[in-house]
Amino acid sequence: MLGESRLTIRQIRYFVAAAENGSISGASRNLSISQSAITEAIKELEAIVGVSLFERHSRGMAITAEGQQFLRHANSILAEVTLAARMHGLRTKAATGKLNLGVTSLTAGYVLSTILSKYRRLNPDVDVHAIEDNGEYLEHLIVGGELDIAVMVTTNLRDTYALESEIFEISPFRLWLPVDHRLARQQSIALSDLADERLIVLDVDEMEREAVNLVSAFGKRPTIAFRTRSVEAVRSLVASGAGVALLPDLVYRPWSLEGDRLQSRDVSGRLPVVRVGLVWRRGSTISEATREFIALTQAQTGFAPQ
Repeated sequence: MLGESRLTIRQIRYFVAAAENGSISGASRNLSISQSAITEAIKELEAIVGVSLFERHSRGMAITAEGQQFLRHANSILAEVTLAARMHGLRTKAATGKLNLGVTSLTAGYVLSTILSKYRRLNPDVDVHAIEDNGEYLEHLIVGGELDIAVMVTTNLRDTYALESEIFEISPFRLWLPVDHRLARQQSIALSDLADERLIVLDVDEMEREAVNLVSAFGKRPTIAFRTRSVEAVRSLVASGAGVALLPDLVYRPWSLEGDRLQSRDVSGRLPVVRVGLVWRRGSTISEATREFIALTQAQTGFAPQ
């Protein structure tokens, strides 16, 4: 429970600097602020949040589990403040430096394009390098320090001990079907109604776990009419009547490349969901360019850290 004292941006900034530098002295050098000022600010912050953020010992200090959890929120707060200042013209200088960004195929076309376009307009002096690859390889690059951050499906993260993630979109699975399909006329659709349907399956790395969960939800192995790595191919096949699909609402569009229409409907049952988020290396120093990207993503998606 928060105390009566008021939480300030100064306290949060000093805390983040101490956490990222691993010491009060390192934070002092980084911020050009006296060590006593940083120490006092952290004591005030600990009194307000009611937990110890650091463990003090003879060799220095180490962040506690509660401190690590608070650090995630602190970084988000600073990112929001930075973005608000930029958007309202309170900063005269945009972020500089480099942003090494990773993205998976599923999120590249449906999540990243709008965010990245706006980011470039707000931060023209940031040198953005983006790479698209599968989730496992992106994790390898993040842990190795070759990527600052990635936009990817977080459900299937492998190295959870080395990675931090923040979910900003949860997308439920829905049924895709042609506009003249018999099920389109039903008031409600259950998984049992799909027992005799031919399924079009999106076969991509990011959907591996969801595909397994989907088969389990059916209770028996469904009839697979076609497997493809292309969302556009799924749309075309469904619209043409070749089968139906169960896919996250994130990638749904009501038309195919050929201009044929399709529709989506809710299905009752234990269907999987896809969680999309930002992923970065646990304990890494978050650069100004990266913090701006986090803030913009949060503002664009309406995401608020839990």
